[in-house]
Amino acid sequence: MSFKYAAALSMAAMMVAGAARAEIIHYHAALTGPNGAKGEVTAELEPSEKTFAYRATYTGLSGPATMAHFHGPAEPGKDAPPVVTVPGGGKLPIGGSVRLTDEEMADLEAGKWYFNVHTAANPNGEVRGQLTEVAR
Repeated sequence: MSFKYAAALSMAAMMVAGAARAEIIHYHAALTGPNGAKGEVTAELEPSEKTFAYRATYTGLSGPATMAHFHGPAEPGKDAPPVVTVPGGGKLPIGGSVRLTDEEMADLEAGKWYFNVHTAANPNGEVRGQLTEVAR
């Protein structure tokens, strides 16, 4: 194999990898809380359109949800302000989509977003989970 041919193959492989990365990126968070409260978030980021779509479920809360947000930027276990407020006060079913800024996308892709459902008994959040990219 010639050097030019090998270099062309390597460049083509990098371009394909870059194109694949530009497609939808999937995220997941397992929500946990006290007294058996739990839930799950699944989400997708379409980078070229800067569109973030999400769905969330939960069970076992101490009472009705009062709010739900995606927060960031924050390392796991750290707190941050809300980035995306979920309409409907966090009541089920939770789902929607929003457009993100470049900075918000960078924080999400860096693993610095978490999802939090708040209740009257737990105004700082009853179930929480850090979003992580799902490997394909």
